[in-house]
Amino acid sequence: MTAILIPAYNAETTLKVLLPKLLSYVKSSQIIVVDDGSSDGTFTIAKAMGVTSLRHERNKGKGAALKTGFAFVTTSTQCDAVVTLDADLQHRPEDLPAFLDARKRAEANIIIGYRARIGTAMPVSRILSNSITSALVSARTGVFIKDSQCGYRLVGREVLEAITIGSTGYEAETEFLIKAARKGFSIKFIPIQTVYNGERSYMTHWHTTKRFIQVLMKEY
Repeated sequence: MTAILIPAYNAETTLKVLLPKLLSYVKSSQIIVVDDGSSDGTFTIAKAMGVTSLRHERNKGKGAALKTGFAFVTTSTQCDAVVTLDADLQHRPEDLPAFLDARKRAEANIIIGYRARIGTAMPVSRILSNSITSALVSARTGVFIKDSQCGYRLVGREVLEAITIGSTGYEAETEFLIKAARKGFSIKFIPIQTVYNGERSYMTHWHTTKRFIQVLMKEY
């Protein structure tokens, strides 16, 4: 069985749309929402939908929410993998079966969604950021990384049990990739569609860039 992990911050509006769609593909017992110190009704909505709801009393960052979710999966479930996706509706539940099918075929330890850049609604700033960071992570790991920033990922339990991330912000996903590649875990990419509707981003550009560079340069 595969768990579905959603780190969420002030996402009550989008969760009302996302969770019913996910329930078309998986059981409520498979879905885990980690409310990262929201000031709105994120936690209440998740509880009302009958999914596993975990909560940080204060906002700690996406990486911290992922760590909490990963720990729950490995200590409190028998799931052999977890799919992470964002709460802001950019990641389509309709793409979930592709991740599950790839896992069934045992194609890789980690399966990451690959977003088309050119000819899409992806903002130019994100196209540049994604292209540059993916190239840098590829150079750092020696593994061709098509999309280092996509948070729509399937991660096998074997990887969760072997890797601990120390970062608490958005850079945690980069740290996770670097550590996984260095341990020899296989990484595959599958094409996904991503929706851009001008959603509010909680990512602080300079702060995130600085932490990304620190993670990239660190010895593991």
